Amino acid sequence: RGCRLTGAYRIRPYDTMMKILVATLLVYALGLLFTAVGSRLAGRCTTWCCALLGLPMWVVGGTVAPFCLALPQLMLAFLAAGMSVTALAIGTALAGAVTNLGLALSVCLLRKRHCAVADRDEFCRKCLLLLAACGVLAVFVRDGELSYTGTGLLMLLFVLFVMMSIVFQHKFTYGDTIKAVSTSEKHPSPQLAAQEYGYTAHTMAFPVMNVRNALTNLAGVVGGLALLAGGAQALLYSATTLANLTGTIQALWAATLISFGFCIPLLVEALNHPLGSVPIQLLNSAILNLTLALPISSLMYRHKLPVGAQFRSYEVPVCAAMALVLLLPPLCRHKLKRGQGWVCLALYFAYLAAALLLPRAGA
Repeated sequence: RGCRLTGAYRIRPYDTMMKILVATLLVYALGLLFTAVGSRLAGRCTTWCCALLGLPMWVVGGTVAPFCLALPQLMLAFLAAGMSVTALAIGTALAGAVTNLGLALSVCLLRKRHCAVADRDEFCRKCLLLLAACGVLAVFVRDGELSYTGTGLLMLLFVLFVMMSIVFQHKFTYGDTIKAVSTSEKHPSPQLAAQEYGYTAHTMAFPVMNVRNALTNLAGVVGGLALLAGGAQALLYSATTLANLTGTIQALWAATLISFGFCIPLLVEALNHPLGSVPIQLLNSAILNLTLALPISSLMYRHKLPVGAQFRSYEVPVCAAMALVLLLPPLCRHKLKRGQGWVCLALYFAYLAAALLLPRAGA
C-alpha cells in the first residue's frame, strides 16, 4: 500500500524522498563551495583591478572591501527576488545580518590570542547606521510590506554609508593616529599609529601593471561572478526544495543553512582580510545586507516587497538589540568588551531557537 511496482522492484515514497533529500544536500554543499570560491575570487580580482586602474587604497578600503564581503548575500537576494522567492531574498539579508553580528563578530570579540581593535568613532557611527536601518524597517513594514518610502530611505542610508566609509578612509590614511577601542585589558583605548591599524600595515601584493595581468584579473572577476551566480542558484534551489519536502517555511532555511553557510567563508575572509579591522568589516557587511540587499530585492521584485511576520518578530528586533549591545560600551565607556561577544552570541542562539521552535506564519 502506498507503493508502486516497477518490474520486480518496489519503489517506496520514503526511499524516493530520501534520495531527493540527499541530492538536495549535495546541491547545497556545492552551492556553498561555489559561492565561497566565487566571492573570494571576484573580490580579490576586483581589488587588483582597482589597483591596476590606479585607484587609491583609501577608496578601495571604503567601497570595494566591504562590498566584496557581502557579495554572496547580495547575489542570492538579487536572484531570489528576481524569481519572486521573496522569503529567501529577505531572509538572506536579515538573517545574514543577524548571523554576521551574532556569530562572526562574537567570535572575533571572544578570541583571546588576537584582541579585536576598531576605531571608536567609526565603530559607533556604523552601529548607529545599523540601528537607523533597523528603525526604517520597523516603521515601514508595519502592514507586512516594505513601502517605497522605506526602500528609498534604505538606499539613502546606503549612500550615507559609502560616503562615511570613504571619508573615514581618507582621513585615516593621511592621519597620524587614531583613537581605538580594543578587547585588550592592557590598553582599553590606545592611541595607535595609522600604520599599525591594518589599512596600510597589511597591504596586498598587487601584480605588475601590464596587459596580461589586467586581462587575467578581469577574467577572474567574470569567472568569480559566474561561480557566485551558479552557487547562489544552487542554494536557492536547495532551500526551496527542503522547505517543500519538510513542509516548513522558507525563512527557516534562510535563518539556518543559508545564513550559517555564508557566515563560514565570511568569517575566514574577515579574519584574513588585508583591509581594515575585523569588527568594522563585519559591521559593514551587516549594514550592506540591510541597506543594499533589501533595496535591490525590492527593485528586482518590482512591487512592494512582502515582509513576513517571522522577519518582523525575530530578525529586525534581534539585529537592533545586537547593534545596541555593540554600541553602548564604546560610546559610554570608550571600551570594547569581550562580554559584548557573549551577549551577542546568546542573542543569536535565542533567535535561532525561536526560529526553529516557534516559526511565525506568513514568512
